[in-house]
Amino acid sequence: MMRAGPLTHLTVVEFAGLGPAPFAAMMLADQGARVIRIDRPVKPGKASGMGALTARKSDVLSRGRESIALDLKSPEGQQTALALITRADILIEGFRPGVMESLGLGPEICLKLRPSLVFGRVTGWGQTGPLAQAAGHDINYVALSGALHSTRRAGEAPTVAPGLIGDFGGGGMLLAFGVLAALAHAQQTGEGQVVDAAITDGAALLTALVQGWHSAGLWSNEAGTNNGDGGAHFYNTYQCADGKCISIGPMEPQFYKLLREKCNLHDPLFDAQWDSSQWPTLKAKLSDVFSKKTRQQWCELLEGTDVCFAPVLDLDEAPGHPHNIARGTFVTVEGITQPAPAPKFGLTPAAPCQSVGEIGRETNAILNELQFNHGIWREQNRVLDGA
Repeated sequence: MMRAGPLTHLTVVEFAGLGPAPFAAMMLADQGARVIRIDRPVKPGKASGMGALTARKSDVLSRGRESIALDLKSPEGQQTALALITRADILIEGFRPGVMESLGLGPEICLKLRPSLVFGRVTGWGQTGPLAQAAGHDINYVALSGALHSTRRAGEAPTVAPGLIGDFGGGGMLLAFGVLAALAHAQQTGEGQVVDAAITDGAALLTALVQGWHSAGLWSNEAGTNNGDGGAHFYNTYQCADGKCISIGPMEPQFYKLLREKCNLHDPLFDAQWDSSQWPTLKAKLSDVFSKKTRQQWCELLEGTDVCFAPVLDLDEAPGHPHNIARGTFVTVEGITQPAPAPKFGLTPAAPCQSVGEIGRETNAILNELQFNHGIWREQNRVLDGA
């Protein structure tokens, strides 16, 4: 597997899961870390063939991994997992609190075997707190953090964003940051530690700006009345003549002035940019203006200027936009279009994305590399027994 980037010196053991944990592992793998993913063995009779293979390749969160299939409920699988962990810099898991401990793979055991290990854990509610053992999903964690409320439009329920604020922004990215921060400490001191990344904490962290504003009386809990939640006419989305949408955000006076000039907004009501009592009226006026031309016509007039403008692109359109093409923001691998690794590094660029491999593809190779035998078992048991 081709690896390149600033993290090629790191080895990560990832326990297969859903959502934030694989996203964090993907980010590390994207930047060159060797990520060995412990997958569950495929059960006999489970769906296979081209359909299953295509579904696997579309699981972009699994890219960049070596996969070993282990039965973690068996002693042999647990011992093999421990052997991998003793050679790792970082461990990533996203199980409910207590699951790793029940498998004999909890932090106490792993840190005893590998004192410098960074043990990264990501869950919805966190490892502690009254909700720690409750089931939940992204929508629940984002709701509890206050972030979901901020997506409301006036008179409407909050808008559900598929994993963007919670699983990936507040969970996966938080875990990736956390394990690298802990690793920096471990490399200085030799001391590993547990990183407890809760999606509720991460989603709350993403509200830092608006929470600060709200505490100072600058942001209202009333949906659709603020300058960044669809309340303001100058920071909003509008539908065009062809049914497609555009976004504008000229908050600064010089940018707002340019919008007025280019769109011929001569009505003196537009002078009161920051008079929130006028925003509903001005939104209606802008809706009428933007409905007169197609999205492409507005792009030709406004895109690339200081109006703070962009078309609202769908998932088919975004990869084909000239700016995204120029930056290589998206790539297509074996017919699967996906975001490219980010951020971009000037000295240590990431390797090109590769196709997602089959579950357990590297099992034999990894076992051979470990030279797994009873001697390793005895050494692990000696350390755990304190001999």
